[in-house]
Amino acid sequence: MDELTGFQRDLLYVIAGTDEPSGREIMADIDDYVEEVTHGRLYPNLDALVECGLVEKGERDRRTNYYALTDRGERALEERREWTERYVEV
Repeated sequence: MDELTGFQRDLLYVIAGTDEPSGREIMADIDDYVEEVTHGRLYPNLDALVECGLVEKGERDRRTNYYALTDRGERALEERREWTERYVEV
């Protein structure tokens, strides 16, 4: 997780909190928190997460992809949560 940007970590949290969201759904959710999310910023970062093995990308239909955490992605979020809780009282 330490090699990820803050934006990429935020994307992992959005994907974890939604059942196989599309890119459009991720953009709508993240846009509430992060200003000025464009397609040019979103999709390369999602692709980077796929390349890292933290997210899998599937196809709903010919025009729509979905994203889901891999086991590795779930472990990375859990490790991040545990690390954060050592320093921040939740």
